[in-house]
Amino acid sequence: MNTLTSELSIFTGNANRQLAIEICDHLGISLGEADVFQFSNENIFVKINENVRGNDVFVIQSFSSPVNRSIMELLIMIDALKRASAACVTAVIPYYAYGRTDKKDQPRVPITARLVADCITVAGAHRVVTLDMHAGQIQGFFNIPVDELTAQTIQAEYFAQKQIEDLTIVSADEGFAKKARKLADRLNVPLAIVEKRRLGNEGITEAMGIIGNVAGRNALIVDDEIDTAGSITQAVRVVREQGARDIYCSATHGIFSGPAIERLRAASLKELVITNSIPPPDINRLPNLTVLSVAGLLAGAITRIHDGRSVSELFY
Repeated sequence: MNTLTSELSIFTGNANRQLAIEICDHLGISLGEADVFQFSNENIFVKINENVRGNDVFVIQSFSSPVNRSIMELLIMIDALKRASAACVTAVIPYYAYGRTDKKDQPRVPITARLVADCITVAGAHRVVTLDMHAGQIQGFFNIPVDELTAQTIQAEYFAQKQIEDLTIVSADEGFAKKARKLADRLNVPLAIVEKRRLGNEGITEAMGIIGNVAGRNALIVDDEIDTAGSITQAVRVVREQGARDIYCSATHGIFSGPAIERLRAASLKELVITNSIPPPDINRLPNLTVLSVAGLLAGAITRIHDGRSVSELFY
């Protein structure tokens, strides 16, 4: 479907309205007007309040808390835009929830990441733009084009400017090692990897040791997301026991559920760096928190998709 001559429109649900506003500021356009709210019976209502017939429409919606409501808002908005005769609807999902359930690793469990992908496709989305998925194979769950962006370029630029001496990148676990290696290469520093194992289905992990050397060095522990902060704080403990000096942590998605804030406060980190893919917590709750904006990155992707140009230009 050719949308190169279509008018560009941006809409958002309630998951991360501030990020949508920042994206529109980068694009130099106004955020589309829509009513998106929940009735007292918990049914969600959507009304698009402007003409989108023939438009190239992008819907900004992270799957942030409340997760299931955020997903339903997106699905209903896509359906409303499709029925309003939008030429093309792109779901921009800075944080894709249910990413951990990407395979059957136990008997009689679902692959929820695939289920959510099917729902988005059936709702009528023509394309998905997302950011640092938990598992890259989730792209294959969609039968529509998926552009997975990464905040790593923003993170690398930020830490390069800090000029931290004797820095080692530390992957929070073996599963993130490949992406951590790319960041280490960008910063031209060595890599170490925390060995861990997951205990049961409650998000409990145990850090076992570290592959690589952090003794007498500054460490930057990296992961794709921080949920309850169990993995990150276990990694901090191991890295500190191995003789690291200052310890930094960085992740794309700051979910911060359950005891996360208290755990991170107690971890005595030099600095914790996340992005605004999810609305960040009050800075007073974590005084050492730095939030990097992904608005420019997402705006760049939207511009390139709308113009029919390569999205990979963003990473070179």
